[in-house]
Parts: sequence; structure tokens; C-alpha cells
Amino acid sequence: VHRVPLRKMKSLRQRLQEQGLLESYLEQHPYNLAAKYFPGIAVEPLENYMDDEYFGTISIGTPPQEFTVVFDTGSSNLWVPSVFCSSPACRNHNRFNPAESSTFLSTNDTLFIAYGTGSMTGVLGYDTINVAGINVRNQIFGLAETEPGDFFYYTPFDGILGLAFPSIASSGATPVFDNMMMENLVDRKLFSVYLSRDSQGGSFVLFGAIDPYYTTRGISWIPLSAETYWQIAMESVSINGAPVACSSGCQAIVDTGTTLLAVPIRAFRTLMSCLGASSSGEISCQAINNLPDLIFHIHGKEFPVPPRAYVLRSNGYCTLGLQGMDVPTEEGELWILGDVFIREYYVIFDRANNKVGLSRLP
Repeated sequence: VHRVPLRKMKSLRQRLQEQGLLESYLEQHPYNLAAKYFPGIAVEPLENYMDDEYFGTISIGTPPQEFTVVFDTGSSNLWVPSVFCSSPACRNHNRFNPAESSTFLSTNDTLFIAYGTGSMTGVLGYDTINVAGINVRNQIFGLAETEPGDFFYYTPFDGILGLAFPSIASSGATPVFDNMMMENLVDRKLFSVYLSRDSQGGSFVLFGAIDPYYTTRGISWIPLSAETYWQIAMESVSINGAPVACSSGCQAIVDTGTTLLAVPIRAFRTLMSCLGASSSGEISCQAINNLPDLIFHIHGKEFPVPPRAYVLRSNGYCTLGLQGMDVPTEEGELWILGDVFIREYYVIFDRANNKVGLSRLP
């Protein structure tokens, strides 16, 4: 069993607040969450790590060099900072040095990934990647050469390990989990995720197995509607038995790399009104006990998200863990089921059958 423990660290919002930089930072970095999901571009808008963050450790090279990464089901590339990068954000994090790895192979291929707050550029190389004791030889990955702006400077992670499909990988790079499957390094062609609540420990990504401890309530299997992101079809979203959004059906992406529930703008405004929140999402902390569950209707079943999950508390203030976002798709409007949703369910990402499994947590 190959389990990567994830740890919850101080968020970017907290770091900026402590240094008196949050207000000016938000003014200087207008941000479009939807940018991540524009087709044809490998985009990873990291600003949605502002409130909650789960990270794990991997190593690259021989001897191993360690990096803290986000395990992101909403992107497909692996990249880390490199010694070729002189951006302040790189100097402030662990940097991969290919000269110190006897198994590194260089290429002339370049990598570019656009972000909601900037971009990263770099080169592609091959080396041995160790993830939870699994050695993936000759894994292609990005060595960042530039990380413009100050956003990455404050983030507690070094890089990203994408767990979505090869079809959205920048520069055609084969994702890490695809190589695990091709080299028969996992018992089953799936991985599963548990994200703990309320700053508790125990979060993990489990490669090649399902932990039965987290599936005692049974597993609901949902077929994918696209093999790009982990995308599924939703029938509707309801409150107190009445549909309030997605009433004609919509698409949803299960994305560990997004903190909040990202909701189409019109549905976002409806939910704000139904739940008694201000236009900015603020809500009375005393009102939480009287708020209803949000019910997601998926593949003929109901998946509730209670107020304890979708209301975020910080420094005595309460806000809804929802964010407005419009992404036009051929199949209709798109929702992003981020960590606010995932914390309520043990999620199984099944590549053998192209399905997502959801098991409600106690």
C-alpha cells in the first residue's frame, strides 16, 4: 500500500495577513478562477489555495532531493523550482539541482503554464520520482526557470504534482500516475483521497488501493463525462427539497487543487440569497446552526454538503466557501467541487473504469 500523508499547513491568506500584506496583495492580483479550465491551455490558478492547503512530500533524483507538492486532480503536469531559476519565489523554496542527480536526463523541450496570477516557464527533464515509496523511473517533469511576481514567494509548497488525464498535460508530458500504471507499480489503476476536517491530521493520497476504513457507508460510482479533468455530470443542486441551481443539468469537476466550491455566477447569486449571505459571501456565525444542507444530485443519488463544511471561519468571521465562476462548455455550465466538497467524502479516482467513487464520511 502506497500512502502519501498530507499535512495541512498555514494558508497563504494567514501568511499575508501576519505580514500586513493581504489587502494590497488582493488589490494587485485580480484573479479569474475560471482560467484553469479554458480548453487548450494548461492553466493552474493557484490563488485558490488562499484558505486551505493540503501538501505531501515527494523526492526527485539520485540521491533524492525532497519537495513539498500539491497533489492536484485538476492538472496533469509535475513541476518543481530548479537551480536555473533566480526569481525570488524560487530562491525561497527547495530547488532541484540536476547536476547532483546521477539519473537525470535533460531535454531541449520547454514548459509554459499560465496562472491566474502570472505564469511559470521552464524546461523538461527526466529523472526518478519517489512517491510514497514508489520509484517511477524516467518520469518527465518541469524544472521551473521563472516564477514571475510575488505570489509563489509566500506559498508553503514548492511545486505541483498533477493527477488529471494526459489529454490536458502541457507539452504532452506523461503524468506521474500514468507512468505508475504503465510500469505496473500499483496494484490497481486508481488512487483515493481523504482530506481531514478542522485542522486535524490524517489526510492522505493512497495510490493503487481503496482503504476500507473510509468506505463503511458504501461507494457510489459515477461515470466520467470527459477524460480531461475528473469531470462528471450533475442533475441539479437543491436546498430543502427544492432545486435552486443546475436545474437543467450541468457539469462538475472533482478537483483537489481548488479550495472552494466554484459556482456559475447566476447560481452563485441565487445561493448567496437563499443562504442569507452578503454579496461578498460574509454570513453571521450565529446563523450557521439554522442553515440547510446543499444537496448535489449526481447519477441518481443525493450528496449532501452540510453548513459545517461550506461555511469557513477565520478570525471570528464567517464566509461561505463558495466562489463565483463562469466557464462556458459544450455540455453546459461547469461547477468545481473543491476541498469544501471533498472533505465530506472519501474520493476514489478510478482510471481503469473512468469513474469517480464517493463514500460519505462520518
